[in-house]
Amino acid sequence: MKKTLIVAALSFFLGILIAGLIFIYFPEQNYPEKTSLDTLSPSLSSNLYALPSGEAREDLDFVTIAERTAPAVVQIRAERIEKRRSFGFFDDPFEDFWDRFFQSPRPREKEFRATSGGTGFFISADGYILTNNHIVEKAVDVRVSSLQEKEYKAEIVGTDPRTDLALLKVKGKSLPYLTLGDSADLKVGEWVLAIGNPLGLSHTVTAGIVSAKSRQLAGPNAPDYQDFIQTDASINRGNSGGPLVNMKGDVIGINSMIISPSGGNIGIGLAIPSDMAKYIVAQLKTRGRVVRGMLGVTIYPVTEEFMELLNLESKKGAVINEVNPGTPAEKAGLQTYDVIIAVNGEPVEDNNDVRFKIAETEPGTEVELTIIRDNKEMKVNVKVAELDPVEDAEEPAAADKDIGITVQEMTPRLAQRYGFRTEEGLIVVEVKPYSEADKSGIEKGDIIIEVNRRKVTEVSHLERIIKKAEPGDPLMLRIVRETNRQLQKFIVTLRIPE
Repeated sequence: MKKTLIVAALSFFLGILIAGLIFIYFPEQNYPEKTSLDTLSPSLSSNLYALPSGEAREDLDFVTIAERTAPAVVQIRAERIEKRRSFGFFDDPFEDFWDRFFQSPRPREKEFRATSGGTGFFISADGYILTNNHIVEKAVDVRVSSLQEKEYKAEIVGTDPRTDLALLKVKGKSLPYLTLGDSADLKVGEWVLAIGNPLGLSHTVTAGIVSAKSRQLAGPNAPDYQDFIQTDASINRGNSGGPLVNMKGDVIGINSMIISPSGGNIGIGLAIPSDMAKYIVAQLKTRGRVVRGMLGVTIYPVTEEFMELLNLESKKGAVINEVNPGTPAEKAGLQTYDVIIAVNGEPVEDNNDVRFKIAETEPGTEVELTIIRDNKEMKVNVKVAELDPVEDAEEPAAADKDIGITVQEMTPRLAQRYGFRTEEGLIVVEVKPYSEADKSGIEKGDIIIEVNRRKVTEVSHLERIIKKAEPGDPLMLRIVRETNRQLQKFIVTLRIPE
């Protein structure tokens, strides 16, 4: 019995000794595979990122990409002059004493300088920089600084609020720049790096994957034209305008915004596809603005309910909701409930696809729409018009045509801040005594929504109408006045000063 126990004990300890020797002399064959960032790096784990046959360029590792791209990424500081309206009693105790204490308080306008920050990157050796429009919108001074601590004064070549992109230019030669890649080839699950200046921290690199493609957002602050790339690479305030780079070092997106209930990163970042940016950059370089085509319709995606009610066989296409008067769509005979299924013979996926195809059509070009109307397929030819006419870029109204008001564009954010229900139009921030506007009864705080039966949402709209008018011509303004939570709408008429 004792001999049996001794033999068992010796066998046990001998087994431990042999196992230890194996782990000492052959460690790589026994430890579990590491799952650190190093093992996920394409350069160190080629089996995970085997390139397809015929691929000329190999994927890079995170370190190499960060080193190569950093010199081309810049930090942007934009200064703008803003005018805000104040309703308080504490701005100036001696200002307009009688108006303050014997009438209802009127909103006051105060002017101040505000600074916004973000990211951009060089896209050419001669100093062109791509960034977001919201960073430099209405800026009076733009400065960019590079990783090499060089500072440049930048010129705004052009902006496109409809996609939230802007093109800047600095003086320089042989500058480091990044290449805009092909976002159409991007696949969900690919590794990407986001580079920028989040929260004031310069040149920060974060890694993640492509979470989804073709994301669409709704809301007052969402761009009109969007086809976002979604990524879980950390993007925070200040990353806007920076590059989203694939593992070949090409820019496949421009970081634009995040979705977050708290304002911080929760892993849902959105980037503008590089293919869209190429189209915008080309137009901003040559024209200083983006020219888009327009049909004059509002369209909806095809839902299950539309399929059933309109006897459609597919969800692909776009349902016409409204045909605007005087537009190419009305002239071509398009109708509500028509379903657009193809443009120039090319099938469309959804309403967003239709909008992009028409927007990228040169105004004046005739397109062939394939539609379904009352269960019948038919073709309609439409001559595309320009979405934003060039007149918007004309000079402001001359001083001798001044009707006596100063206005500011109303926005949903401004309306929310001051409790207005009207979210569009022009806020009257000043009325000159004894002017035409004053005589007609226009008051500070009124919101102009139409001029001569035309909707106005930008100051340039009003300026253009006034400039085209002759002295003595009448103007008809539709006004919204909100007092004591009461909403009044009325029409005011006046004449252009002689």
